[in-house]
Formats: sequence, C-alpha cells, structure tokens
Amino acid sequence: MRWITREKPKIDRVACPWLIRRFIDAEAEFFFAPSGEVMARAAELGATAFDVDGVPLSHDGPRCSFDAFLTRYRLPDPALQELAVIVRGADTAHPELAPQAAGLLAISLGLSRLYRDDHTMLERGFLIYDALYAWLRYAKDETHTWNPQRMVSGV
Repeated sequence: MRWITREKPKIDRVACPWLIRRFIDAEAEFFFAPSGEVMARAAELGATAFDVDGVPLSHDGPRCSFDAFLTRYRLPDPALQELAVIVRGADTAHPELAPQAAGLLAISLGLSRLYRDDHTMLERGFLIYDALYAWLRYAKDETHTWNPQRMVSGV
C-alpha cells in the first residue's frame, strides 16, 4: 500500500507509519508533500492520505491520527492503546496525558533537527517507537535503581 502525509514528519506522522509497517503492512511505501499538495499527490500516486484535514485517518477532536489507525484497523493491543495516549499527549500539546509525552515531544523535535530528510526521519523515529512499544509491552514495571551515592563504604 502507498501512504502520503505532510512533509517534515514529527510525532503522529512518524508514529502512524511505524504502526502501519509494524502492524498493518510491512511493505508499505510512504510519501510526503507540502500540506496543500497532499491530496493531489495522493490521487497521482494512488496513495491513502493521513494526518491531513478532511480524511478519515486524521485528528478527530482530542484524538490524533494514531488513534484513528488503531480504530480503523481494530488493533486492541493494550501496549498500543497506551502508546496512543503518549503520542496524543505529545502531538496535541497535552503532556499531562502521560508522563512520557513530554519526552517523546523533545525527542521528536530533536530528531527533526538532526534529520531533515523525511524518510531518514522515519527510519530514526521508528527506533524510538520500537523502544516505547517494547517498554510498554515487556518492561514497564522494570526499574533502574543503581545509585553509587547510596552505597556504603566497605559493604
């Protein structure tokens, strides 16, 4: 399948392609265009537009495009549902929705400064979403408690 969205992807526009590749279509192709050209390019390419006004796979009220994909493709995985809250918080300026939302926003903005090419941004961003998903699925209850300042001499 072919997919298209606005250029310069961040947060939701990286999360959605990650979700597509990992859970919907491993062979998906992604295209990017300036906002005003997405629909025309979608028609030319035979691609499904997402995260743009007026399409089903986009923001709806407080929910973002990632939420729309989860609903449309019936992906009830609890880790994906939790990830959706993190993505929503980072993408809609509501970091209070999840403690990780502010960190995801910071990382996404930093990556966008490091990688100007849209496809490179996806490639690097996928690693972030792979890690978040793995944490939610397998390591959420794990802690890191090593603190050398707490160690007592001679013990």
